[in-house]
Parts: sequence; C-alpha cells; structure tokens
Amino acid sequence: MSASAEIQLIAVIVSVSCALPGVFLVMRKMSMMSDSITHTILLGIVIAFFVTHDLRSPILIVGAALMGVITVWLTEILVKSRLVSEDSAIGIVFPLLFSIAIILITRYAGTVHLDTDSVLLGELAFAPFERMIVRGVDIGAKAIYTSGVLLLINLILLIVFYKECKIATFDPMLAAVLGFSPTLIHYGLMSVVSLTAVGAFEAVGSVLVVAFMIGPPVTAYLLTDNLSLMLLFSAGFAALSGVLGYQLATFLDVSIAGSMALTTGLLFAIVFVFAPHRGLISALLRKRKQRREFAGYTLLTHIWHHEGKPEEREENAVATIGKHLRWDEKKLRRTLTPLKANGKVAVVDGVIKITSKGREDYRQFVEQLLS
Repeated sequence: MSASAEIQLIAVIVSVSCALPGVFLVMRKMSMMSDSITHTILLGIVIAFFVTHDLRSPILIVGAALMGVITVWLTEILVKSRLVSEDSAIGIVFPLLFSIAIILITRYAGTVHLDTDSVLLGELAFAPFERMIVRGVDIGAKAIYTSGVLLLINLILLIVFYKECKIATFDPMLAAVLGFSPTLIHYGLMSVVSLTAVGAFEAVGSVLVVAFMIGPPVTAYLLTDNLSLMLLFSAGFAALSGVLGYQLATFLDVSIAGSMALTTGLLFAIVFVFAPHRGLISALLRKRKQRREFAGYTLLTHIWHHEGKPEEREENAVATIGKHLRWDEKKLRRTLTPLKANGKVAVVDGVIKITSKGREDYRQFVEQLLS
C-alpha cells in the first residue's frame, strides 16, 4: 500500500472514530466540551508520563481519559453553582488545565518528545514512517492498527450501549425510571471522547479531532432526525472529509490536517445551504411562503370584516383595497392572484368576494389561531 493510500486510510478511520461519539455530544448540546477535553487531556498525559517515564506506556491513555472526566466534572461543578454559565465554565476550566500542562512540559519535560505543536496540529504525513513490524514483516503503518482498534472499541460500545445512550440523551428521566444511570452513561461517554481524542492525537492533533468530532455530526443533523441515520451520515461525512481533505492538501501543497478541517467546514456549508428541510434555501423559501400565506389571510380578514356592510364597495374594491391595507399594487397582485387561482375569492363588478371554499379555509385558519 502506498504512503498516500495509508494516510487516507488513517484519516478515514480516525475521522469515523471521532464522529460516532460526536453525534451524542451534538445531541446533548455539548459540542464545545469536545474542544475542552481534547486540550485538557494533555495534562493527563503529562502527569502519567511523570509517573511512568515512558511515552509508550498504556498508563498515558488512562491518565488522559481520567483527565477528560475530571474536566467534565469540574465544569459541571461550576455550572451547578449557578454562578457561571456552561460556556463560561468551559472557558475557565479548559485554559486552566491546558496551561498547567504546557507549563509542566516546558519546565520539566523540555528534553522529552512531548511536542505541543504536534498535539495541537498533528501531522498525518509522518504517520506512514512508523511501521508495524510482525516477525520481521512490515504489515503497514502503525497508525492504521492503533486507529483501527480505536474505531473497533467505539463501534462495540455504540452497538452494546446504543439503547442506553439514546434514552439517556433524549430523556434522562425515563432512563432513570428504566434503571439506567444517566450520570454513569454521561461520564462513560466523556471517557470515550477522552480515549478517542488521545488515540487520535499523534496522527491528526486535537484541532482536527474537534473538527471530526463536531463537523460531521452537525452536518448530519441538518439532514435527518433519525439517530441511526445520523450516525451513518456522520460517519460518511467524516470519511469523505478525510479523503477529500487529503486530495485538496496534495493539490494545493498545504497542511493535510488544515485541509481536512477545511473540507469538514465546506461540507457543512454546502449542507447548511442546500439541505432539503433545514437548509438555508429551504428556510428562506418556507419563510417566503409563510409571508405570502399570511398576506393572503390578511386580505381575507379585511374582506370578511367589510362584507355585506355599506362600505363594502369602497373597502373591498380591487381599485381601493390596496390603499386600506397600505399595500402597493405589486403586493396586492401577488397576494390576490393565487387566491383567485385557488378559488378562494372572486371579483364581482370590481369588488372582491369570498367564495365558499375561501370561507371554509378562513374558518379553519381562525380555529387554528384560537386553539
């Protein structure tokens, strides 16, 4: 397998690994927590390194996961005090723990390969250089297997605890009644986020972890309300971001991680504009339709209130009704034309009359307003 193919495979595996737990973060409205965790777990890695003095020790992963949970715990303590909001609490805890890690690295681990730039930005281009050798045989880049194990763990946990995570995310009270512990599930999810972040550190860096963890799930959310489909769409967008991002980086000769993050944002922007139900264009068309419907009912209301009265000819005449509604001729024509086409009004001797169909439609409209 070529280095180019290995890099893209690693990117796809890592991106999907990040996107799966990211869906639950988005649905829990905890997107910024991912940014906080992906930075503060560096402190867990540093402390674990000081204990083991071995960068390859699995204790580093444990330390990172615990620090992710501690980050969530400290944030929630501040939020529950009701003295600060959630975003303010994240803004306090995240810089505090991350800066402690940076100070410890620069002060006590300056000669050790704990590169903060690598942690933040990562470098996929170097991933193929670290090989997995089994009995003298090169079986590929080591990152393929480490990220593959990470993806496998996330998939197994998702399949096994899907029901519990779904109920605890959308209805914590029901989860508690059914015997599930929402708190345990919450901290379990945060632990998975921490493990995923530290597992992706060396390959893609924390910045791209956040992009993969939040970008694809948010993009998928614009397309569906079904959680299962959201997970599939999220994984698909994540994989697509990895492949297209690498191709863009190769074409422009720029940072691979930066191009993948950019691709994630571009995919979101495309879906944000063109999504069939939640997209910007559909929202604008929906608002335009609502404005026209409201104008139509406004016209029907005016006609209804003056119908059969002495001033009817003056108030409801085609030539004068626009003046009473303070509408220009263009708006009046735009509103009156579809009402006539749908048989809701008719023009008799220059006066607008409501038809039986229009009366029924107007009654239903009033009932909906009063209900």
